[in-house]
Amino acid sequence: MMGTREKMFEDLHFPYCDEVSKYEKLDKIGQGTFGHCPVQKTLLFQFPITALREIKILQQLKHDNVVKLNEICRTKPSAYNRWRSTFYLVFDFCEHDLAGLLSNYNVKFSLGEIKKVMQQLLEGLFYIHSSKVLHRDMKAANVLITKSGTLKLADFGLARAFSQRNGQPNRYTNRVVTLWYRPPELLLGERNYGPPIDLWGAGCIMAEMWTRTPIMQGSTEQHQLNLISQLCGSITPEVWPGVESLPLYATMELAKNHKRKVKERLKPYVRDPHACDLIDKMLTLDPSKRMDADSSLNHDFFWMDPLPCDLGKMLSHHTHSMFEFLAPPRRGKQQQQQQQQQQQQQQQQQQQQQQQQQQQQQQQQQQQPPPPPPPPQAGHSSQQPTASQSSGQSQQGGSRRIG
Repeated sequence: MMGTREKMFEDLHFPYCDEVSKYEKLDKIGQGTFGHCPVQKTLLFQFPITALREIKILQQLKHDNVVKLNEICRTKPSAYNRWRSTFYLVFDFCEHDLAGLLSNYNVKFSLGEIKKVMQQLLEGLFYIHSSKVLHRDMKAANVLITKSGTLKLADFGLARAFSQRNGQPNRYTNRVVTLWYRPPELLLGERNYGPPIDLWGAGCIMAEMWTRTPIMQGSTEQHQLNLISQLCGSITPEVWPGVESLPLYATMELAKNHKRKVKERLKPYVRDPHACDLIDKMLTLDPSKRMDADSSLNHDFFWMDPLPCDLGKMLSHHTHSMFEFLAPPRRGKQQQQQQQQQQQQQQQQQQQQQQQQQQQQQQQQQQQPPPPPPPPQAGHSSQQPTASQSSGQSQQGGSRRIG
């Protein structure tokens, strides 16, 4: 017999949602970074507000360098899925993501091809920012590339519209952007932010085109700020007016003696001076001075030989898809060495602790008085057995245990 809940779902109709069964599931190529939406942020029938926001934004955006939402499909509610439909967003298939390509050292980008990647990425950012949308999760894994070489910004799960409300400051969440690509203003608690947060991620991605691995791999927010300071210089009011007013400026430990070394650190990898200069300008600490997408597209980097060239020819030599989800972790040699050193230090500490415990046990045993000799028994001599006698008794006992 059908209950009230089942009857309620049976009466629902979704005329614009086909059933997902018309698609064939081949393989899993990725998953979300930030997990599921909190339960309280849901609408009728537990539909996440963030999903509605993503759908609305994707329906609004129409650009060659932004992933296209084709349709929304659903599963039919039944007892098998507890009478809950699951909704699926259906996009055009892209054969690769940028993180997967960079993790494969057989994929080699020429300078002209790198320019094409960054040109398309910035074109996509310029479009969404002009449409008053922030991506808020810029990273190499969210940059898709088709086999013909067309780049598409993807994963708008954290995206949101932005505006200036009569001059009033916005109060957006700062718990966005994957840690390694998170700009310093978010790490310091800023909630009134805009397009510069996406340009910081674009700068990290551009540097990654040469290093092949994320350039700042922090393990905590404090560690990430330390890495940013070591690369981009100390975060002070002199280089970033007003930073002292950010919520976490007083609580975070910020070094005061680091000099800016972006170009110096990139030189071993990035030989093109125009590329170094553009990365340097996108990784500006002060978001108000950070280069925007429009200015970046007009930078000399894109207008000097070699000019941006088509990616299709290079990608045609790689017939299998490459995604970060299917590739080994992309950690740099420096981070691997640090992990090994930490493991060695932990092992040494454990060994030292074990040695200290053994020494303490030995000292305790030495401090204990020897047990008193047993009283003499009737009919037996109180004389202690000789060494030869003790040895013989022990050997006899041992023979009996073996036998």
